[in-house]
Amino acid sequence: MKQLKDLREYLAILDSLGELQEIDVEVDWNLEIGAIIRRAYDLRAPAPLFNNIKDIEDGFRVLGGSGGLSAQKGLRLSRIATSLGFPPGTGAEEIVNSIADAIAKEGTPPRVVDSGAYHENILTGDDIDLMQFPVPFIHRGDGGRYINTWGTVVVDTPDKSWTNWSINRIMLLSKDRMTGLIPPQQHLGIIHQMWKDKGEPTPFALVLGAPPAVPFFSGMPLPKDISEVNVMGAHFGEPADVVKCKTVDLLVPAGSEIVIEGTISNMETEEEGPMGEFAGYMGEHDTPQPIYNISAITYRNNPILPVVYAGVPVEDTQTCCGTMYSAAIMAELRKHNFPATACFLLFESAVHWLIVTVHRACKSYQETHELTREAKEIIFRSKPGVDIPKVMLVDDDIDPSDAEQVMWAFSTRCHPQKDAHYYDHQKTLPLLHYLNAAEKKDMSSTKVIFNALLPEFDRSKISGFKYNVPPEIQEKVLRNWEKYGFKS
Repeated sequence: MKQLKDLREYLAILDSLGELQEIDVEVDWNLEIGAIIRRAYDLRAPAPLFNNIKDIEDGFRVLGGSGGLSAQKGLRLSRIATSLGFPPGTGAEEIVNSIADAIAKEGTPPRVVDSGAYHENILTGDDIDLMQFPVPFIHRGDGGRYINTWGTVVVDTPDKSWTNWSINRIMLLSKDRMTGLIPPQQHLGIIHQMWKDKGEPTPFALVLGAPPAVPFFSGMPLPKDISEVNVMGAHFGEPADVVKCKTVDLLVPAGSEIVIEGTISNMETEEEGPMGEFAGYMGEHDTPQPIYNISAITYRNNPILPVVYAGVPVEDTQTCCGTMYSAAIMAELRKHNFPATACFLLFESAVHWLIVTVHRACKSYQETHELTREAKEIIFRSKPGVDIPKVMLVDDDIDPSDAEQVMWAFSTRCHPQKDAHYYDHQKTLPLLHYLNAAEKKDMSSTKVIFNALLPEFDRSKISGFKYNVPPEIQEKVLRNWEKYGFKS
Protein backbone atom coordinates (compact mmCIF):
# COMPACT_ATOMS: atom_id res chain seq x y z
CA MET A 1 0.00 0.00 0.00
CA LYS A 2 1.78 3.15 -1.21
CA GLN A 3 0.95 6.43 0.52
CA LEU A 4 1.55 9.31 -1.89
CA LYS A 5 2.94 12.28 0.00
CA ASP A 6 1.60 15.12 -2.14
CA LEU A 7 -0.65 16.00 -5.05
CA ARG A 8 2.22 16.45 -7.50
CA GLU A 9 3.45 12.89 -7.00
CA TYR A 10 -0.10 11.78 -7.77
CA LEU A 11 -0.27 13.91 -10.93
CA ALA A 12 2.99 12.40 -12.19
CA ILE A 13 1.40 8.95 -11.90
CA LEU A 14 -1.75 10.11 -13.68
CA ASP A 15 0.39 11.54 -16.46
CA SER A 16 2.23 8.23 -16.87
CA LEU A 17 -1.14 6.44 -17.15
CA GLY A 18 -2.51 8.87 -19.73
CA GLU A 19 -4.98 10.17 -17.14
CA LEU A 20 -3.85 13.82 -17.04
CA GLN A 21 -4.52 16.55 -19.61
CA GLU A 22 -2.60 19.80 -19.13
CA ILE A 23 -4.36 22.79 -20.69
CA ASP A 24 -2.17 25.76 -21.60
CA VAL A 25 -4.80 27.68 -23.58
CA GLU A 26 -6.20 30.60 -21.54
CA VAL A 27 -9.49 29.68 -19.87
CA ASP A 28 -11.95 31.77 -17.89
CA TRP A 29 -12.63 31.04 -14.22
CA ASN A 30 -16.18 32.24 -14.89
CA LEU A 31 -18.08 29.08 -15.99
CA GLU A 32 -15.55 27.90 -18.60
CA ILE A 33 -13.35 25.93 -16.19
CA GLY A 34 -16.45 24.29 -14.74
CA ALA A 35 -17.78 23.41 -18.18
CA ILE A 36 -14.50 21.75 -19.20
CA ILE A 37 -14.37 19.73 -15.99
CA ARG A 38 -17.99 18.67 -16.49
CA ARG A 39 -17.36 17.59 -20.08
CA ALA A 40 -14.30 15.61 -18.98
CA TYR A 41 -16.47 13.73 -16.46
CA ASP A 42 -19.07 12.91 -19.09
CA LEU A 43 -16.47 11.51 -21.50
CA ARG A 44 -14.37 9.92 -18.74
CA ALA A 45 -11.52 11.91 -20.23
CA PRO A 46 -8.20 12.57 -18.45
CA ALA A 47 -8.21 14.94 -15.48
CA PRO A 48 -7.80 18.54 -16.74
CA LEU A 49 -5.01 20.67 -15.23
CA PHE A 50 -5.47 24.35 -16.10
CA ASN A 51 -2.20 26.28 -16.33
CA ASN A 52 -3.37 29.60 -17.81
CA ILE A 53 -6.37 31.29 -16.23
CA LYS A 54 -7.83 34.64 -17.27
CA ASP A 55 -7.06 37.55 -14.93
CA ILE A 56 -5.07 35.30 -12.59
CA GLU A 57 -1.34 35.59 -11.91
CA ASP A 58 0.86 33.13 -13.80
CA GLY A 59 1.60 29.96 -11.85
CA PHE A 60 -1.77 29.65 -10.09
CA ARG A 61 -3.44 26.49 -11.38
CA VAL A 62 -6.70 24.50 -11.15
CA LEU A 63 -7.16 20.71 -11.24
CA GLY A 64 -10.43 18.98 -12.08
CA GLY A 65 -11.41 15.32 -12.02
CA SER A 66 -9.06 14.19 -9.23
CA GLY A 67 -11.35 11.27 -8.43
CA GLY A 68 -13.05 10.88 -11.79
CA LEU A 69 -13.55 7.69 -13.77
CA SER A 70 -11.44 6.64 -16.77
CA ALA A 71 -12.52 5.50 -20.23
CA GLN A 72 -9.39 3.37 -20.57
CA LYS A 73 -9.88 -0.38 -20.50
CA GLY A 74 -8.86 -1.81 -17.13
CA LEU A 75 -8.35 1.65 -15.61
CA ARG A 76 -11.95 2.68 -14.81
CA LEU A 77 -11.16 3.22 -11.11
CA SER A 78 -7.48 4.11 -11.57
CA ARG A 79 -7.69 7.58 -10.01
CA ILE A 80 -9.53 6.26 -6.96
CA ALA A 81 -7.21 3.26 -6.63
CA THR A 82 -4.01 5.29 -7.04
CA SER A 83 -5.22 7.93 -4.56
CA LEU A 84 -5.78 5.23 -1.97
CA GLY A 85 -2.47 3.44 -2.53
CA PHE A 86 -3.63 0.54 -4.73
CA PRO A 87 -2.34 -0.44 -8.17
CA PRO A 88 -4.25 1.44 -10.91
CA GLY A 89 -6.19 -1.60 -12.09
CA THR A 90 -7.60 -2.55 -8.68
CA GLY A 91 -11.33 -3.29 -8.60
CA ALA A 92 -14.07 -1.90 -6.37
CA GLU A 93 -14.47 -4.95 -4.12
CA GLU A 94 -10.79 -5.08 -3.16
CA ILE A 95 -10.68 -1.32 -2.48
CA VAL A 96 -13.82 -1.32 -0.34
CA ASN A 97 -12.95 -4.44 1.65
CA SER A 98 -9.41 -3.22 2.33
CA ILE A 99 -10.63 0.12 3.68
CA ALA A 100 -13.27 -1.69 5.76
CA ASP A 101 -10.37 -3.68 7.26
CA ALA A 102 -8.66 -0.41 8.22
CA ILE A 103 -11.78 0.89 9.97
CA ALA A 104 -11.76 -2.19 12.20
CA LYS A 105 -8.10 -1.71 13.18
CA GLU A 106 -6.69 0.44 15.92
CA GLY A 107 -6.01 3.87 14.45
CA THR A 108 -2.50 5.12 13.67
CA PRO A 109 -2.07 8.74 14.87
CA PRO A 110 -0.28 11.18 12.57
CA ARG A 111 3.41 12.07 12.74
CA VAL A 112 4.25 15.74 13.36
CA VAL A 113 7.03 17.12 11.13
CA ASP A 114 8.72 20.50 11.24
CA SER A 115 7.58 22.07 7.99
CA GLY A 116 5.40 21.56 4.95
CA ALA A 117 5.80 22.19 1.25
CA TYR A 118 3.08 24.84 1.43
CA HIS A 119 5.21 27.10 3.67
CA GLU A 120 6.91 28.60 0.58
CA ASN A 121 4.50 31.56 0.77
CA ILE A 122 3.01 32.89 4.03
CA LEU A 123 0.40 35.67 4.09
CA THR A 124 -0.94 37.30 7.26
CA GLY A 125 -2.56 40.60 8.20
CA ASP A 126 -3.17 43.01 5.32
CA ASP A 127 -1.41 40.66 2.88
CA ILE A 128 -4.23 38.11 3.10
CA ASP A 129 -6.05 37.94 -0.24
CA LEU A 130 -8.23 34.99 -1.19
CA MET A 131 -9.08 36.69 -4.48
CA GLN A 132 -5.62 35.99 -5.91
CA PHE A 133 -6.54 32.31 -6.26
CA PRO A 134 -8.29 31.03 -9.42
CA VAL A 135 -11.54 30.26 -7.62
CA PRO A 136 -14.10 29.35 -10.29
CA PHE A 137 -17.72 30.29 -10.69
CA ILE A 138 -18.72 26.68 -11.32
CA HIS A 139 -22.43 26.32 -12.11
CA ARG A 140 -24.78 28.84 -13.67
CA GLY A 141 -27.07 29.69 -10.76
CA ASP A 142 -24.52 29.27 -7.95
CA GLY A 143 -24.68 31.84 -5.17
CA GLY A 144 -21.01 32.74 -5.61
CA ARG A 145 -17.51 31.46 -6.34
CA TYR A 146 -16.75 28.28 -4.40
CA ILE A 147 -13.20 27.94 -3.13
CA ASN A 148 -13.82 24.58 -1.50
CA THR A 149 -15.34 21.64 -3.34
CA TRP A 150 -12.54 19.03 -2.88
CA GLY A 151 -10.64 20.40 0.12
CA THR A 152 -10.63 19.31 3.75
CA VAL A 153 -11.88 21.36 6.70
CA VAL A 154 -9.83 20.48 9.80
CA VAL A 155 -11.22 21.18 13.29
CA ASP A 156 -10.53 19.90 16.81
CA THR A 157 -12.86 19.64 19.78
CA PRO A 158 -12.07 22.20 22.52
CA ASP A 159 -10.43 19.48 24.65
CA LYS A 160 -8.33 18.27 21.65
CA SER A 161 -9.66 14.71 22.05
CA TRP A 162 -11.09 14.49 18.51
CA THR A 163 -9.81 15.83 15.21
CA ASN A 164 -12.34 15.91 12.40
CA TRP A 165 -11.58 16.04 8.67
CA SER A 166 -14.55 16.76 6.41
CA ILE A 167 -15.41 18.09 2.96
CA ASN A 168 -17.84 21.00 3.17
CA ARG A 169 -18.55 23.49 0.43
CA ILE A 170 -17.20 27.00 1.10
CA MET A 171 -18.03 30.18 -0.82
CA LEU A 172 -15.88 33.30 -1.16
CA LEU A 173 -17.19 36.53 0.37
CA SER A 174 -14.17 38.84 0.24
CA LYS A 175 -10.39 38.82 0.43
CA ASP A 176 -10.43 37.58 4.05
CA ARG A 177 -13.90 36.10 4.62
CA MET A 178 -15.75 32.99 3.46
CA THR A 179 -18.98 31.22 4.34
CA GLY A 180 -20.06 27.62 3.96
CA LEU A 181 -22.68 25.02 4.66
CA ILE A 182 -22.28 23.59 8.20
CA PRO A 183 -25.14 21.12 8.84
CA PRO A 184 -25.67 20.79 12.62
CA GLN A 185 -26.00 17.00 12.47
CA GLN A 186 -22.65 16.52 10.73
CA HIS A 187 -19.42 16.30 12.69
CA LEU A 188 -18.21 19.77 11.68
CA GLY A 189 -21.49 21.17 12.98
CA ILE A 190 -21.25 19.18 16.21
CA ILE A 191 -17.74 20.46 16.94
CA HIS A 192 -18.66 24.02 15.94
CA GLN A 193 -21.51 23.84 18.49
CA MET A 194 -19.04 22.74 21.20
CA TRP A 195 -17.05 25.92 20.62
CA LYS A 196 -20.21 28.04 20.51
CA ASP A 197 -21.24 26.58 23.85
CA LYS A 198 -17.94 27.95 25.22
CA GLY A 199 -18.71 31.31 23.70
CA GLU A 200 -15.74 31.10 21.34
CA PRO A 201 -15.23 30.89 17.56
CA THR A 202 -14.07 27.56 16.12
CA PRO A 203 -10.42 27.38 14.98
CA PHE A 204 -10.26 25.85 11.50
CA ALA A 205 -7.86 25.07 8.68
CA LEU A 206 -8.99 24.58 5.08
CA VAL A 207 -6.58 22.28 3.24
CA LEU A 208 -6.66 22.55 -0.55
CA GLY A 209 -4.62 20.24 -2.78
CA ALA A 210 -3.78 17.75 -0.03
CA PRO A 211 -2.15 14.37 -0.69
CA PRO A 212 -4.67 12.43 -2.82
CA ALA A 213 -5.95 10.07 -0.10
CA VAL A 214 -6.95 12.94 2.19
CA PRO A 215 -10.21 13.95 0.41
CA PHE A 216 -11.36 10.33 0.34
CA PHE A 217 -10.87 9.84 4.08
CA SER A 218 -12.38 13.28 4.71
CA GLY A 219 -15.51 12.02 2.93
CA MET A 220 -15.78 8.89 5.10
CA PRO A 221 -18.74 8.76 7.55
CA LEU A 222 -16.98 7.47 10.67
CA PRO A 223 -18.57 7.29 14.13
CA LYS A 224 -18.32 10.32 16.39
CA ASP A 225 -14.95 10.74 18.16
CA ILE A 226 -13.04 8.73 15.52
CA SER A 227 -10.40 10.80 13.70
CA GLU A 228 -10.15 10.26 9.95
CA VAL A 229 -6.40 10.84 9.96
CA ASN A 230 -5.94 7.88 12.33
CA VAL A 231 -7.98 5.55 10.09
CA MET A 232 -5.94 6.72 7.10
CA GLY A 233 -2.77 5.81 9.00
CA ALA A 234 -4.17 2.35 9.74
CA HIS A 235 -5.02 1.89 6.05
CA PHE A 236 -1.49 2.70 4.88
CA GLY A 237 0.25 1.03 7.80
CA GLU A 238 2.16 4.24 8.54
CA PRO A 239 1.26 7.63 10.01
CA ALA A 240 0.35 10.62 7.89
CA ASP A 241 2.82 13.53 8.08
CA VAL A 242 1.25 16.67 9.54
CA VAL A 243 2.46 20.18 10.36
CA LYS A 244 1.25 22.72 12.90
CA CYS A 245 -0.58 25.73 11.48
CA LYS A 246 0.85 29.25 11.77
CA THR A 247 -2.02 31.03 13.59
CA VAL A 248 -4.30 28.31 14.99
CA ASP A 249 -3.55 25.23 17.08
CA LEU A 250 -4.29 22.63 14.40
CA LEU A 251 -2.31 20.02 12.46
CA VAL A 252 -2.69 19.72 8.69
CA PRO A 253 -1.20 17.41 6.01
CA ALA A 254 2.39 18.42 5.30
CA GLY A 255 2.18 17.81 1.55
CA SER A 256 -0.64 20.28 0.88
CA GLU A 257 -0.75 22.92 -1.85
CA ILE A 258 -2.74 25.63 -0.02
CA VAL A 259 -3.76 26.03 3.64
CA ILE A 260 -6.21 28.73 4.81
CA GLU A 261 -6.37 29.31 8.59
CA GLY A 262 -8.70 31.20 10.88
CA THR A 263 -11.84 30.88 12.95
CA ILE A 264 -15.48 30.11 12.22
CA SER A 265 -17.56 32.80 13.86
CA ASN A 266 -19.88 31.79 16.69
CA MET A 267 -22.07 34.84 16.00
CA GLU A 268 -21.75 36.20 12.44
CA THR A 269 -23.56 34.67 9.47
CA GLU A 270 -23.89 35.46 5.77
CA GLU A 271 -26.18 34.15 3.04
CA GLU A 272 -24.64 31.08 1.34
CA GLY A 273 -25.74 29.18 -1.75
CA PRO A 274 -27.44 27.90 -3.73
CA MET A 275 -25.01 25.53 -5.45
CA GLY A 276 -25.15 22.57 -7.83
CA GLU A 277 -25.45 19.40 -5.72
CA PHE A 278 -24.19 15.79 -5.84
CA ALA A 279 -27.72 14.49 -6.52
CA GLY A 280 -27.58 16.17 -9.93
CA TYR A 281 -29.77 19.22 -9.32
CA MET A 282 -29.21 22.89 -8.55
CA GLY A 283 -29.88 23.98 -5.00
CA GLU A 284 -33.01 26.07 -4.56
CA HIS A 285 -32.22 28.53 -1.78
CA ASP A 286 -29.55 30.47 0.01
CA THR A 287 -29.39 30.13 3.78
CA PRO A 288 -27.55 31.99 6.56
CA GLN A 289 -24.33 30.17 7.42
CA PRO A 290 -21.38 30.97 9.72
CA ILE A 291 -18.56 33.20 8.49
CA TYR A 292 -14.99 31.92 8.20
CA ASN A 293 -12.60 34.74 9.20
CA ILE A 294 -9.09 34.29 7.79
CA SER A 295 -5.91 34.81 9.85
CA ALA A 296 -3.30 33.28 7.50
CA ILE A 297 -2.84 31.78 4.03
CA THR A 298 0.13 29.56 3.17
CA TYR A 299 0.78 28.01 -0.23
CA ARG A 300 3.34 26.38 -2.48
CA ASN A 301 4.91 28.09 -5.43
CA ASN A 302 2.69 27.50 -8.48
CA PRO A 303 -0.14 26.20 -6.27
CA ILE A 304 -2.85 23.86 -7.52
CA LEU A 305 -6.49 24.38 -6.48
CA PRO A 306 -8.61 21.21 -6.90
CA VAL A 307 -12.21 21.72 -8.08
CA VAL A 308 -15.29 19.51 -8.36
CA TYR A 309 -18.26 20.23 -10.61
CA ALA A 310 -20.97 18.55 -8.54
CA GLY A 311 -23.92 17.33 -10.57
CA VAL A 312 -25.32 14.39 -12.49
CA PRO A 313 -23.29 11.17 -12.12
CA VAL A 314 -20.47 10.40 -12.33
CA GLU A 315 -18.22 13.04 -10.72
CA ASP A 316 -15.72 13.19 -7.85
CA THR A 317 -18.28 13.72 -5.07
CA GLN A 318 -19.95 10.45 -5.99
CA THR A 319 -16.75 8.45 -6.44
CA CYS A 320 -15.42 9.68 -3.10
CA CYS A 321 -18.63 9.13 -1.11
CA GLY A 322 -19.54 5.98 -3.02
CA THR A 323 -16.22 4.34 -2.20
CA MET A 324 -15.80 5.47 1.39
CA TYR A 325 -19.43 5.05 2.47
CA SER A 326 -19.34 1.55 1.02
CA ALA A 327 -16.31 0.73 3.16
CA ALA A 328 -17.92 2.19 6.29
CA ILE A 329 -21.10 0.19 5.75
CA MET A 330 -19.13 -2.97 5.00
CA ALA A 331 -17.35 -2.54 8.34
CA GLU A 332 -20.76 -2.27 10.06
CA LEU A 333 -22.10 -5.39 8.32
CA ARG A 334 -19.01 -7.38 9.35
CA LYS A 335 -19.26 -6.15 12.93
CA HIS A 336 -22.79 -7.58 13.11
CA ASN A 337 -21.86 -10.84 11.32
CA PHE A 338 -24.14 -10.16 8.36
CA PRO A 339 -23.30 -12.61 5.52
CA ALA A 340 -22.21 -9.91 3.05
CA THR A 341 -19.41 -10.57 0.58
CA ALA A 342 -19.31 -7.01 -0.75
CA CYS A 343 -21.28 -3.81 -0.91
CA PHE A 344 -21.17 -0.74 -3.10
CA LEU A 345 -22.95 2.58 -3.45
CA LEU A 346 -23.49 2.79 -7.18
CA PHE A 347 -21.82 5.88 -8.60
CA GLU A 348 -24.47 6.05 -11.34
CA SER A 349 -27.23 6.38 -8.70
CA ALA A 350 -25.67 9.59 -7.30
CA VAL A 351 -24.90 7.39 -4.28
CA HIS A 352 -28.59 6.95 -3.45
CA TRP A 353 -28.55 3.16 -3.98
CA LEU A 354 -26.50 0.73 -1.89
CA ILE A 355 -26.03 -2.76 -3.33
CA VAL A 356 -25.15 -5.53 -0.84
CA THR A 357 -24.12 -8.97 -2.11
CA VAL A 358 -24.92 -11.93 0.11
CA HIS A 359 -23.05 -15.22 0.36
CA ARG A 360 -25.35 -18.08 1.25
CA ALA A 361 -26.44 -21.60 0.45
CA CYS A 362 -29.95 -22.19 -0.87
CA LYS A 363 -32.33 -20.36 1.44
CA SER A 364 -36.06 -20.54 1.82
CA TYR A 365 -38.14 -17.53 0.91
CA GLN A 366 -38.73 -16.83 4.60
CA GLU A 367 -35.02 -16.78 5.38
CA THR A 368 -34.25 -14.28 2.63
CA HIS A 369 -36.77 -11.89 4.16
CA GLU A 370 -35.21 -12.31 7.57
CA LEU A 371 -31.97 -11.06 6.01
CA THR A 372 -33.87 -8.00 4.76
CA ARG A 373 -35.02 -7.12 8.28
CA GLU A 374 -31.52 -7.67 9.63
CA ALA A 375 -30.00 -5.43 6.95
CA LYS A 376 -32.48 -2.69 7.83
CA GLU A 377 -31.47 -2.72 11.50
CA ILE A 378 -27.74 -2.63 10.74
CA ILE A 379 -27.61 -0.20 7.83
CA PHE A 380 -30.23 2.44 8.62
CA ARG A 381 -29.13 2.74 12.26
CA SER A 382 -25.47 3.25 11.35
CA LYS A 383 -23.75 6.63 10.85
CA PRO A 384 -23.23 6.10 7.08
CA GLY A 385 -26.67 4.54 6.70
CA VAL A 386 -28.40 7.79 7.66
CA ASP A 387 -27.51 9.13 4.21
CA ILE A 388 -28.58 5.99 2.28
CA PRO A 389 -32.24 5.96 1.16
CA LYS A 390 -32.34 2.77 -0.96
CA VAL A 391 -30.72 -0.65 -0.48
CA MET A 392 -30.76 -3.81 -2.58
CA LEU A 393 -29.74 -7.29 -1.48
CA VAL A 394 -28.46 -9.51 -4.31
CA ASP A 395 -26.68 -12.85 -4.60
CA ASP A 396 -22.92 -12.79 -4.85
CA ASP A 397 -22.83 -13.65 -8.55
CA ILE A 398 -23.48 -9.93 -9.09
CA ASP A 399 -20.71 -7.32 -9.06
CA PRO A 400 -22.27 -4.56 -6.93
CA SER A 401 -20.19 -1.87 -8.67
CA ASP A 402 -21.46 -2.85 -12.15
CA ALA A 403 -24.67 -0.95 -12.90
CA GLU A 404 -25.59 -3.28 -15.80
CA GLN A 405 -25.43 -6.40 -13.64
CA VAL A 406 -27.36 -4.68 -10.85
CA MET A 407 -30.08 -3.59 -13.27
CA TRP A 408 -30.48 -7.15 -14.56
CA ALA A 409 -30.70 -8.58 -11.04
CA PHE A 410 -33.20 -5.96 -9.89
CA SER A 411 -35.36 -6.41 -12.98
CA THR A 412 -35.49 -10.21 -12.90
CA ARG A 413 -35.16 -11.22 -9.25
CA CYS A 414 -37.12 -8.64 -7.27
CA HIS A 415 -40.92 -9.02 -7.03
CA PRO A 416 -42.46 -5.54 -7.28
CA GLN A 417 -44.86 -6.18 -4.39
CA LYS A 418 -43.44 -8.90 -2.16
CA ASP A 419 -39.78 -7.91 -2.31
CA ALA A 420 -39.98 -4.14 -1.70
CA HIS A 421 -39.80 -3.42 2.04
CA TYR A 422 -40.58 0.15 3.14
CA TYR A 423 -39.57 1.67 6.48
CA ASP A 424 -41.13 4.97 7.54
CA HIS A 425 -39.70 7.70 9.78
CA GLN A 426 -36.03 6.93 9.14
CA LYS A 427 -33.35 9.58 9.68
CA THR A 428 -32.24 10.97 6.34
CA LEU A 429 -29.94 13.43 4.60
CA PRO A 430 -31.99 16.58 3.91
CA LEU A 431 -30.17 17.23 0.60
CA LEU A 432 -32.05 14.41 -1.19
CA HIS A 433 -33.85 16.12 -4.04
CA TYR A 434 -37.15 14.23 -3.87
CA LEU A 435 -37.89 15.05 -0.22
CA ASN A 436 -40.73 17.45 0.50
CA ALA A 437 -40.28 20.51 2.72
CA ALA A 438 -41.54 18.77 5.87
CA GLU A 439 -39.20 15.80 5.37
CA LYS A 440 -36.22 18.10 4.81
CA LYS A 441 -37.03 20.04 7.97
CA ASP A 442 -37.50 16.91 10.08
CA MET A 443 -34.61 15.07 8.35
CA SER A 444 -36.88 12.01 8.32
CA SER A 445 -38.41 10.02 5.47
CA THR A 446 -39.32 6.59 4.14
CA LYS A 447 -36.49 4.27 3.08
CA VAL A 448 -36.63 1.02 1.15
CA ILE A 449 -34.80 -2.29 0.91
CA PHE A 450 -35.32 -4.36 -2.24
CA ASN A 451 -34.80 -8.07 -1.75
CA ALA A 452 -33.40 -9.47 -5.02
CA LEU A 453 -32.13 -12.68 -3.40
CA LEU A 454 -33.21 -15.83 -5.21
CA PRO A 455 -34.87 -18.33 -2.83
CA GLU A 456 -33.09 -21.09 -4.76
CA PHE A 457 -29.85 -20.28 -6.52
CA ASP A 458 -28.23 -22.49 -9.16
CA ARG A 459 -25.74 -20.65 -11.34
CA SER A 460 -25.89 -23.30 -14.08
CA LYS A 461 -29.55 -22.43 -14.70
CA ILE A 462 -28.66 -18.86 -15.66
CA SER A 463 -28.14 -18.24 -19.38
CA GLY A 464 -24.83 -16.44 -19.65
CA PHE A 465 -21.15 -16.95 -20.43
CA LYS A 466 -19.86 -17.13 -16.86
CA TYR A 467 -22.87 -19.16 -15.66
CA ASN A 468 -23.88 -21.70 -18.28
CA VAL A 469 -20.80 -22.27 -20.44
CA PRO A 470 -18.72 -25.19 -19.08
CA PRO A 471 -15.45 -23.98 -17.45
CA GLU A 472 -13.21 -25.77 -19.96
CA ILE A 473 -15.05 -24.12 -22.88
CA GLN A 474 -14.83 -20.71 -21.19
CA GLU A 475 -11.07 -21.18 -20.87
CA LYS A 476 -10.70 -22.25 -24.50
CA VAL A 477 -12.74 -19.32 -25.83
CA LEU A 478 -10.81 -16.78 -23.78
CA ARG A 479 -7.49 -18.32 -24.82
CA ASN A 480 -8.39 -18.23 -28.52
CA TRP A 481 -10.25 -14.91 -28.60
CA GLU A 482 -7.73 -13.14 -30.83
CA LYS A 483 -7.42 -16.21 -33.07
CA TYR A 484 -11.11 -15.82 -33.82
CA GLY A 485 -10.25 -12.37 -35.16
CA PHE A 486 -11.45 -10.28 -32.22
CA LYS A 487 -9.30 -7.59 -30.59
CA SER A 488 -8.00 -8.42 -27.13
